[in-house]
Amino acid sequence: MKEINLMPQSDFLVAAARSGDIVAINQLIKLWQKRIYNFALKYFGDHDQAMEVTQKTFISMNKNLGKLKDNGSFKPWLYRIATNYCHEEVRRQQKKWVFPFMKVQGKEDQSKIADTESESSFANPEKTLGNQELKDLLKKALATLPEEQRMVVIMKEYEGLKIREIAEVMAISDNTVKSRLYYALGSLKKRLDEWNITRENIHYEL
Repeated sequence: MKEINLMPQSDFLVAAARSGDIVAINQLIKLWQKRIYNFALKYFGDHDQAMEVTQKTFISMNKNLGKLKDNGSFKPWLYRIATNYCHEEVRRQQKKWVFPFMKVQGKEDQSKIADTESESSFANPEKTLGNQELKDLLKKALATLPEEQRMVVIMKEYEGLKIREIAEVMAISDNTVKSRLYYALGSLKKRLDEWNITRENIHYEL
């Protein structure tokens, strides 16, 4: 329901903002800022980097909004800007990140992932996992995916972008998006199966 209410308002604001309306530009930023921040936060798992990307995204949006040809393309256009700045930030930091929720720089960090299998939560596979525990497990599972697959999963499952919108953001075909999503979800299910996490004990359908 949120998406239905959001887009007409966005289209109206985009049209006004493209004409140079400062109030509309500020309202557009206010409307989308939290979503872009959350997107970047899922990418990095780091508040400061998410804020950096968010700030750069809206500076770029303000600078280039006049070049946007179609009001209805604003959403994938904005996410494409954010995606580009996410990639730029990774290169700038020159660190090895395991996207999107943790960074692994050595064997000690890698062992933290492996050690989750021996924790008490996994001792009884019939135990129902709490929401936070489930979120943590999904983060670790997502961190094992190749970057292109992780990006597709986040855009689709977390951000609610449509297949065609993801394709536009990543400059790939709809079929490529579907393929990456298929393999990503399959890999996630396999990883959770290895940890003995099933629909029965988490009440969550991947």
